[in-house]
Amino acid sequence: MARSLKAYTDDHLTLAEAGESVAQLQLGLLYSTGQKGAPLDYVTAHKWLNLAALRGNGEAKRLRSELADVMSRDEISEAQRQAREWVSCH
Repeated sequence: MARSLKAYTDDHLTLAEAGESVAQLQLGLLYSTGQKGAPLDYVTAHKWLNLAALRGNGEAKRLRSELADVMSRDEISEAQRQAREWVSCH
């Protein structure tokens, strides 16, 4: 039986909020692909991938670059703003 989206995101969100780059990468993947029934949200995906990349996660850097290729400048700017806000609060 598949775990619910809420259970999956709650588990990863706790770790991501603690600065765990693998959990941040997983959330980025979740929102960039709509996996496990998640809404497709490139801005949120880019934010989490950016945060994982800042922690040195090479896969997140690669995926963030690929994702940016299909995003508008405004979407990228918003994702970067959200990532900066997250960093300033954590």
